[in-house]
Amino acid sequence: MSKAIIQTDKGGPEVLEWREREDPTPAENEVSLRHTAIGVNFIDIYVREGAYPMMTLPGTPGMEAAGVVESLGPGVEGLKVGDRVAYVTTAPGSYSERRVMPADRLVPLPDDISDDTAAALMLKGMTVERLLHKTAVATANDTILIHAAAGGVGLLLTAWAKAIGATVIGTVGSEAKAQLAADAGADHVVVSTKEDVAERVAEITGGKGCRLIYDGVGKDTFETSLKAVAKFGHLISFGNASGAVPPVNIAVLAPKCIALSRPQVFPYIADRADLLETAENLFAAIRKGIVRSDINQTFPLAEAAEAHRALAARRTTGQIVLHP
Repeated sequence: MSKAIIQTDKGGPEVLEWREREDPTPAENEVSLRHTAIGVNFIDIYVREGAYPMMTLPGTPGMEAAGVVESLGPGVEGLKVGDRVAYVTTAPGSYSERRVMPADRLVPLPDDISDDTAAALMLKGMTVERLLHKTAVATANDTILIHAAAGGVGLLLTAWAKAIGATVIGTVGSEAKAQLAADAGADHVVVSTKEDVAERVAEITGGKGCRLIYDGVGKDTFETSLKAVAKFGHLISFGNASGAVPPVNIAVLAPKCIALSRPQVFPYIADRADLLETAENLFAAIRKGIVRSDINQTFPLAEAAEAHRALAARRTTGQIVLHP
């Protein structure tokens, strides 16, 4: 027997219950893992609330974790008991002491990548790698606007974009978070509660706007992003931290000939070769010091509800990790 966070209904953090359950048994081409570190992401909140219908109830939330292989199902090759691995998946279930995973979704962890770092960065880090190198190819000539630059994804985006050589404008919600964005490499930080973001972008860019805008906030920033994007620019809306973007008449894109994307990482890593390539690019960036895990909050797995409350209230910076 082991324990897991289980919810029987969608709703607020209070639906996350710490319960005992039977240990899962791996089937063909599956692996049983003992989790050592579990990542917490905004998508977990969307799943918990039912905004993203990715989990059958009763179910266990969580999309990423690191752990140790405990047993192998028939047909598994390339892994052995005791191997350290990490994963990110479209199938929730990582908020658990143990779980079964398809072997081809697991990424072997190099010795120089810790379990906490992997758990904190598999989803966010691979998301950032794809956003900067696949959804749109950022270059040293670009001026980029990154909303919520002091958040988990925002800090990684800012640091990686600066490593590419781009000029980064970051938005934050408070003066306290402004220093975090600056420390990550933002050339300009705009406190959105005190300044008009679109006007500041116009000042900084001489009226041209930004070729690339990375917007993980959603409803509260979408109109600002439309104003701040450059002619022939690309608005990349990849999250709903403030709520879903309302329906958009695509004619609003026409005056500037704007490209609009709504990506997520999972289609980019659906093939195992792409998964391993993206993970290796992330590990290389970690080794070079381009991105850091910045784990500023940890919670016992049993207190996952409190982690959700902190994240939803934007009381957190950097990454959150749960420990079983």
